[in-house]
Amino acid sequence: MNQEKLNKLIAQTAQVRIGGKGTARRKKKVVHRTATTDDKKLQNSLKKLGVNNIPGIEEVNMIKEDGMVIHFTNPKVQASLAANTFAISGAAENKNMTERSEERRVGKECRSRWSPYH
Repeated sequence: MNQEKLNKLIAQTAQVRIGGKGTARRKKKVVHRTATTDDKKLQNSLKKLGVNNIPGIEEVNMIKEDGMVIHFTNPKVQASLAANTFAISGAAENKNMTERSEERRVGKECRSRWSPYH
C-alpha cells in the first residue's frame, strides 16, 4: 500500500475516533437533546418565580395581531401575581377568528336554550 495513503487514513481515523483504541469509529459525535430537558429548565425557572397552579380553567384563547387565535383546551395554567407572570401549557390549536366566533355563537345558543334563567 502507498505510504501517503496510509498516513492519510491514519489521520482521518484519529479525527473521528470517540473513545480509545478499540472503540467504534463514527463520522461525527451526535449530541441528543430531548424536549424533557427544556421542560425541566422551564419548570425550575417558574418554581423560582413562585408560580401556583390555577385549577378549573377549561379553555384559553390568545388573539394574535394577524387575527389568528391560539386555542388551548383544558390547559395547565400557572401564575405568579408578584412577578406578573402567567404560564399556559398544553395542546394548542391555531384557528381563525371567524371559526372561534361561530363556536361561541353556537355555544351561547345552546346555553340560553337550556338555561333555567332565560
